Amino acid sequence: MHHSREPKRLLILGSTGSIGRQTIEVVRNLNDARAGENGESASSFSGSPMFEMDRLAAGSDAVKLFEQARELGVSNLALAEGSDGLPSVPEGAILHTGPAASAQLIEDMNPDVVLSAIVGVAGLPATMAALERGIDVALANKEALVAAGSVVTAAARRSGAALLPVDSEHAALWMCLNSAPEGFRFPPFNAGEHVSRITLTASGGALRDWSKEELAKATPDDALAHPNWAMGAKVTLDTATLMNKAFELVEAHWFFDLPAEKLCAVVHPQSIVHAIADFADGSSVAQLGLPDMRTPIQYALTAPSRPRGLVEHVSFADCRELTFEQPDRDRFPALSLGHRIAREGGTSGAIVNAANEAAGRAFFDRLIPFPAVYELTAEALDAIGTSPLRDLDDAMEADAEARRFVKRSMEAYASTSG
Repeated sequence: MHHSREPKRLLILGSTGSIGRQTIEVVRNLNDARAGENGESASSFSGSPMFEMDRLAAGSDAVKLFEQARELGVSNLALAEGSDGLPSVPEGAILHTGPAASAQLIEDMNPDVVLSAIVGVAGLPATMAALERGIDVALANKEALVAAGSVVTAAARRSGAALLPVDSEHAALWMCLNSAPEGFRFPPFNAGEHVSRITLTASGGALRDWSKEELAKATPDDALAHPNWAMGAKVTLDTATLMNKAFELVEAHWFFDLPAEKLCAVVHPQSIVHAIADFADGSSVAQLGLPDMRTPIQYALTAPSRPRGLVEHVSFADCRELTFEQPDRDRFPALSLGHRIAREGGTSGAIVNAANEAAGRAFFDRLIPFPAVYELTAEALDAIGTSPLRDLDDAMEADAEARRFVKRSMEAYASTSG
């Protein structure tokens, strides 16, 4: 990651989603601040901004994408799906469509950094395309490391590209690990033997205090009532099952080369402490902050420097308590899958990721009860079994097989319970 006064060219993949929109907010603030340093108003800014966003890519929300393009004056656009019935493309703009469109933008633009926030395995090919070209990737897409961690990190290590975590827990962990004797490093790196274990915190989600009997009756609306974070439906459901935390343990395993036995999670309802690193000398370093994604987004883009951001500090005088407890693995068994994926490697992550997504959709469609989301996912891994992961195709194949398994199980489920 180089830092000069030259603007860095930033490509946002998934610009219309929650992370994409907050990234634009962060970048505009950083650019305005740099304009202010030069004593100019941002609108009349003639110096170089910190970041240039001259290309944007989205999944399917053409309306929002075109609105962003007009607002930011961006003329190169990509849309992964749906090219029929589109609103009219902004004047002077070029629109690429189809699954390969975002990878095409990377090739055309050769950006300095790609922010990858396209949800699902759809974001994988573009992430790989960037890493293979030696381009730093700020990764907000969980699936990349969960489904294909070994392939993704190997590509980054081969080309020397950084893999920057855009997630509160992993950004926090990266900050904590930077107090290790090795000094400042960009992931992926090996946390080293100075680190005895890491702990990621979980809010516990919307159903944290529900009994096993109540969980069996939980509705999609119950699962989506998250107390601290505003996120998309899938991630909010994953925080309720604790599958999200299982996936984050897998990501920590790949970002920082940590073995399964060094990966821990605790429930911390206040969401102020985001991660803790325990060092061999008996000291622990934690990162604290308000639950706001704009902090990790900015850190990924500016580390190791810390310019003024958009997020307020925690007021510790008003912060009456910070509590931590062991997750209840009987009510929330999904956490164990994170350790299992970190141990087994191969296609295990791709299978669990896909099965969990398909089962989650079935729960939202009210076809299965809440506990079955985990049960179907674990069954898929047991039934399919882990095989070696040589490339992205292996991950995609395992993904498809897991979805087929859930579909078949669902049909069987419907015929017995219906």
